[in-house]
Amino acid sequence: MRVTAVLLPLTLALAGCSGASAPAEAPEPLGAAEPADSPTLMAEPAGTVVPLDPDAEGMVFDPVTGLLAVAVRNPNRLLLVDEDTGMPVREVPLPGHARHLQLAAPGGPVLVPAEDSNSLVEVALPDGGTTVTPVGNYPHDAARVATGQVLVADEKGGTLSVVTDGTVTQRITSQTQPAGVAALGDVAAVVDVGAFSLTTYDVPAGQLVDVVDAGEGPTHLVADTRGRFLVADTRGDAVLTFSADPLRQTARYPLPGTPYGLAYDTTDQVLWVTLTATNEVVGLSTAGDELTEVARFPTVRQPNTVAVDPTTGRVFVGSRATGELELIDVR
Repeated sequence: MRVTAVLLPLTLALAGCSGASAPAEAPEPLGAAEPADSPTLMAEPAGTVVPLDPDAEGMVFDPVTGLLAVAVRNPNRLLLVDEDTGMPVREVPLPGHARHLQLAAPGGPVLVPAEDSNSLVEVALPDGGTTVTPVGNYPHDAARVATGQVLVADEKGGTLSVVTDGTVTQRITSQTQPAGVAALGDVAAVVDVGAFSLTTYDVPAGQLVDVVDAGEGPTHLVADTRGRFLVADTRGDAVLTFSADPLRQTARYPLPGTPYGLAYDTTDQVLWVTLTATNEVVGLSTAGDELTEVARFPTVRQPNTVAVDPTTGRVFVGSRATGELELIDVR
């Protein structure tokens, strides 16, 4: 009886320790931030809305030719749209779909990362002639630096392709899941949507300069006229401001509504941000050290993409859900 009396509490004690020390399950990784699934419209979109084409996503405006370039799908094409009417004047077939467009320079060409074709397409303006360069796996965004080289973010490959005169001359492997790209001089900044970071590179030298944390779920970025990088923290409901040299976060502007698409008006120094959870586009002045809201408009549903004409101030918003194009005259 004495042995039983001693062993029973000991057994229970061991069982209790075993349960207390069981490791907790690790949380699932968050992964890349995505635009919100936009709700039905609660307000009439501002400005003028015209039909365009299915899955309109990826836009950039060229002030030299007055053309708005818009990527659409089914089939994959680049539409060159007249600014005044919102109607396409030329269609350029693409080898794959695109979500983000940039100008190499005023007057073109348009840089089109055709994701599922693993290629960068450069589309001349206004004639639509194309140059296709094979790059890495699933190119998401691309920007041209001062020397003329183009840095391409190969999102699913975790690499950056440096394109020089239509040829990949270097492949950088220091990224996890690169997405948005922007350039200041010969320095390019890259948002890593897998590592939630912002990294700068000296592109001609092929060297990493610096890397910092970039919020809870960054997606895209632009450079402003004050030499800063402005990042959409899509999951964190904010726009983050970073100095370029040294690379560090200098401000955070809360912007509830799942900010996603970005476009920068270099004339008015206004950053336009689409809010995919509320079907809105917001204008933030970058003229001061802190961002300030100067405009807000209701948009078409699922406003994943935005562009701006720096000459007139007209803002263009594309709907991924309805294929519509919204034209808003701000000035």
